[in-house]
Amino acid sequence: MFIKSGYYTELAIRTQRDYLQHQKKLLAVFGKVKADVIKPEDVRQFMDRRGLQSKNQANQEMSSMSRVYRWGYERGYVKGNPCAGVSKFSLKAREQYITDEDYLAIYKHADHVVRAAMEISYLCAARQADVLALRWMQVSDKGIFIQQGKTGKKQIKVWTPRLQQALKTAQTECPKLSPDALVLYNNDRGQFIRKTFNNRWLKAVRAAQSELGRQLDYTFHDIKAKAISDFEGSSRDKQIFSGHKTESQVLIYDRKVQISPTLDRPVIGEK
Repeated sequence: MFIKSGYYTELAIRTQRDYLQHQKKLLAVFGKVKADVIKPEDVRQFMDRRGLQSKNQANQEMSSMSRVYRWGYERGYVKGNPCAGVSKFSLKAREQYITDEDYLAIYKHADHVVRAAMEISYLCAARQADVLALRWMQVSDKGIFIQQGKTGKKQIKVWTPRLQQALKTAQTECPKLSPDALVLYNNDRGQFIRKTFNNRWLKAVRAAQSELGRQLDYTFHDIKAKAISDFEGSSRDKQIFSGHKTESQVLIYDRKVQISPTLDRPVIGEK
């Protein structure tokens, strides 16, 4: 019922996909149990077991479960929400900042698809999902139109020579097929799934590791954080650039160590 509801269909496409992925894990555990029989301790047990694999995924899956119950409770389908009062795992925010040296090393060893995706993500502070879903109809004389799948924020990222070069790089491996075609596509001319694309990304990261002689612990999502960190301006300026809803969200992504002034006072003993 929830998936067919207006509430669900109005969610961002990315959020809908996340719900469907979370549903698989939740139904595998709770699918044969009546909704009103599930208790908070059952949810806690699920969280503890799922957390052994991924605390982040456990948190997200319980959030989805809680939202479905909340939707059902408001409409009289269930008597309560067993997720209420069940605590999530505390997660440490990622602090990895991709240095320019590391970025260039990964770029050097990446194929043209990954190179183009890296540059579009970096220059536009765009999420991986939005980059892989980019179509030529979004490209205009003004720049690249991006509607963030997660927040729904609409922006036109204005052209720079480097952004124009990124589109040319994309066409090296993915020639423009039609006005509504994907900018980046797989061998079947379809959209890359995250796992397939990430395999390409990891191949470039490993090659860069070998060249640099040290471990590189980066995900593709860290590129967006690098973009926000490198963008010069206040947290409000960074918010406008990145398309985040709040400045507090921006601070999570700003991973550069801030240079802070110190108190300037005379040396002790000097007049």
